[in-house]
Amino acid sequence: MNSAFSLLGGPLHRLGLRLGLVRGTNTVRLGLAIGIGAWLIVLAAAYVEGLESGLFELSVAGEHARFLLAIPLFFMCESWVTPMMTAFISTIVKMGVIPLSATAVLDAEMARIQRLVNAWWPEAVCLLAAVGMEITGGRLQLYGATGAYDPSRTSLAALVYFHVGLTLFRFLLFRWAWKLALWSWFLWRVSRINLHLIPGHPDRAGGLGMLEAVHERFTPLVAALSVLECASLAESISTGMLAATAVYPAIASLLLLDATLFLGPLLMFTDKLWAARTSGVGMYMNLAASYVTEFEAKWTRNAPAAQLLGTPDLQSLADLANAVNVVKGMRWITVSPRLLAMMTAAAVVPLAPLVLFQYPIAELAQRLFSRLIGL
Repeated sequence: MNSAFSLLGGPLHRLGLRLGLVRGTNTVRLGLAIGIGAWLIVLAAAYVEGLESGLFELSVAGEHARFLLAIPLFFMCESWVTPMMTAFISTIVKMGVIPLSATAVLDAEMARIQRLVNAWWPEAVCLLAAVGMEITGGRLQLYGATGAYDPSRTSLAALVYFHVGLTLFRFLLFRWAWKLALWSWFLWRVSRINLHLIPGHPDRAGGLGMLEAVHERFTPLVAALSVLECASLAESISTGMLAATAVYPAIASLLLLDATLFLGPLLMFTDKLWAARTSGVGMYMNLAASYVTEFEAKWTRNAPAAQLLGTPDLQSLADLANAVNVVKGMRWITVSPRLLAMMTAAAVVPLAPLVLFQYPIAELAQRLFSRLIGL
């Protein structure tokens, strides 16, 4: 049984290996090289034309956000999540959540995903889609001054950014969309296996609790999407295309998107978890009823009360009560408060600078000071 599972692969990954920018599962150096390299090229083009001051205006914040933050976060995410995926598969196999009779099916699904990850054509399609959007002037967002090609921009820096930089960024974004689709498909296939879930497992997820740890590692990607949203909103608000109050519906939409992309796949196990909880509650309640009946017959009718001191039967009764509570508390979706908190923080924190459009720093400081001194 091969429990190794990886979303790392494809032409770009192999190029990073050849250049020494990828070591093991760490692809962060590759992301930094791509993001910072593209940003430096645009910066150099602007300096050649004497337009460097315009690159640091708020109306082009999206350029810096895409190259210096979003692209490295893309690669940080795949570096973080891949080892946890391998650990998740290894764990459910060792615990018997995947029955021995189904290991061949799991191996086949993993091999299929790995072939798709390593294939050249998915990244070729992503690149063609990115080029197609550039040629047709397609938009990934309906706002943001730097979000799409503007024919009126004829400077060298603008041409490099819009024709090369944005195309590269969109390619990487589509590449991650493909990876998420592969992971969701794999989870769907695993959820269709006749899983042996364990109702009394302490993770309260039948043994699938480590799946939450996998999705916690997607937080860099969640943060990257929020950074992009923040930059685009800042561009639009600073240029008067949007009002500052547009931030709130944007945050709501972003949270809904994040929930769909990163929490939605966890719903695939809901039917199995619900069935395991239902059968587990019945099984443990029968066990508890049998034990309590024997306990009462032994200790409440014939035995002297003094013999209760030090008897292990009392501890066993308490342990059984705890086990029953664990089964009753088994979740029908592998989403814990910790996962929700991490996802929400990763989505909301990068958007915090947008508050300054409504409440300048001086005003915020004055309000904080007033609260501190009680005025």
